[in-house]
Amino acid sequence: MNKLHVDVAVIGTGTAGMSAYRAAHAQGARTVVIESGHYGTTCARVGCMPSKLLIAAADAAHMLDLAPGFGVHPGEKRIDGRAVMERVRRERDRFVGFVLESVESFPESDRIRGHARFTSPHTLQIDEHTEIEAARIVIATGSSPVILPQLKEVGPGIVTSDDVFYWDDLPASVAVIGSGVIGLELGQALSRLGVKVSIFARGGSVAQLSDPEVLHAATRTLSAELDLRFQTEVVRAVQQGEQGVLLTTRDALGKETSEQFQYVLLATGRTPNVHGLGLEETGLTLMPNGVPEFDSRTMQCGTSHIFIAGDANNELPLLAEAADHGKIAGENAGRYPDVRPGLRRAMLGIAFTEPNIATLGKSYRTLCEGGRPKFAIGQVSFENQGRSRVMLQNKGMLRVYAEYGSCRFLGAEMIGPRGEHIAHLLAWAVQAHMTVPQMLDMPFYHPVIEEGVRTALRDLAANLAKATNHTDAADSEPGT
Repeated sequence: MNKLHVDVAVIGTGTAGMSAYRAAHAQGARTVVIESGHYGTTCARVGCMPSKLLIAAADAAHMLDLAPGFGVHPGEKRIDGRAVMERVRRERDRFVGFVLESVESFPESDRIRGHARFTSPHTLQIDEHTEIEAARIVIATGSSPVILPQLKEVGPGIVTSDDVFYWDDLPASVAVIGSGVIGLELGQALSRLGVKVSIFARGGSVAQLSDPEVLHAATRTLSAELDLRFQTEVVRAVQQGEQGVLLTTRDALGKETSEQFQYVLLATGRTPNVHGLGLEETGLTLMPNGVPEFDSRTMQCGTSHIFIAGDANNELPLLAEAADHGKIAGENAGRYPDVRPGLRRAMLGIAFTEPNIATLGKSYRTLCEGGRPKFAIGQVSFENQGRSRVMLQNKGMLRVYAEYGSCRFLGAEMIGPRGEHIAHLLAWAVQAHMTVPQMLDMPFYHPVIEEGVRTALRDLAANLAKATNHTDAADSEPGT
């Protein structure tokens, strides 16, 4: 049995784990990383990068469908599914290669292979070959796709988003379970590439939207293209050999329907990889989902020497957040007990559907917590926005929020063209604590989609002006 004594042990080599290792190492701490699976990140291997490769192919196919609207008539469209997936895998492997190079740049003595579990608050057992005594520990074990209980052990036709990017060819049909970001992105992309797709959602949500007006616009826009079935639950599934899966669902009225699909793709969220770590040996207080209680400013678990970062803490499963989590956790582990709050950026979430769906800053739901809303709302529809109509992308809505009295910009929710770029501009405004008048002082070129942002901000400014002071505003309906 090998025995090591280190200052910091980082469990996991994903985005958060690599950031934590570098940050702790920069503090001068003797640091090791421990990995039980493949080196590399969820984003590069089965997440954001391969999904964008699939979406890029889908966008190319969709532009051929749109071309006649401009008076351009291309020839017969042919989608080579094998070529599509070959490019996805080839480019995915290229991105993964960069990540592997990064991990392998760590000294070999700092890289430990095997499954780690706590045997005491300061000791980790790595399989049966190594015991590590660490003064501080960072948990960065990532997450895994959720598998619905009724779909376990059905057969090879039940897949998750992790499996899609290993396909050799595009399937004939797919049932997507879940209307979150992953389900919508993959569902729309596959549909535009000629796959028969139906998307089933237990509730009525779309991606991360909580604003009822934006949600309504998103539902209307996406339903015009996709077979979206809300208020529908999965009852059971039966593998029928090479024919695929017979999926039975139940709608809001209780009617059951059975349909055949080549694959059933589970996109019902991800769960933190914290089970099997022996956390019961740490003395930490655990939440119902098994994640230790932690401070989101410092990533510290309670007042202990243990920190948790990235998807493992189940806060925001986004790459940028994981990188920030890892840096904060690593720095604090490296200089413990001198624990300090780290930089937490304005929230920014984007679904790369078309149109893009984005939320940033404080969401509508967050702003409504605690009773009657006390914030102003401005909005714009993209249906008649000039540049959007020029590009035949005039769909969607943007709603922006600001605080009465101070006029400070608080956040936004949207579905609309080029939303990924608009969301960045607005997130920067949130983080810079800008006011609505300051934002309207910024330059807006013509003709650009960002002119729609100006329209929404002007509407927001008008609604803020209706209240002469914060007291009056507190008794006013937002957006009136």
